[in-house]
Amino acid sequence: MFMKIIMQLGTLTCPSCMTKIEKAVANHDGVENVKVLFNASKVKANFDPEVTNADDLTKVVTGLGYEVENVKVK
Repeated sequence: MFMKIIMQLGTLTCPSCMTKIEKAVANHDGVENVKVLFNASKVKANFDPEVTNADDLTKVVTGLGYEVENVKVK
């Protein structure tokens, strides 16, 4: 069963940032339905908790050089 993660980012400054984050998270094992909301500076995705977790997904984003201010998992 998939869980949903919502990561609140620091301000995104360009659409290419959005694409970069979306691709990196989508390429992570166990992730599907990734959507970056540019104006809200949020990343939403579904993930399989048997394959990955919120900490791993947060590290994907911070590894790209973006700040994750808050993480919610449902």
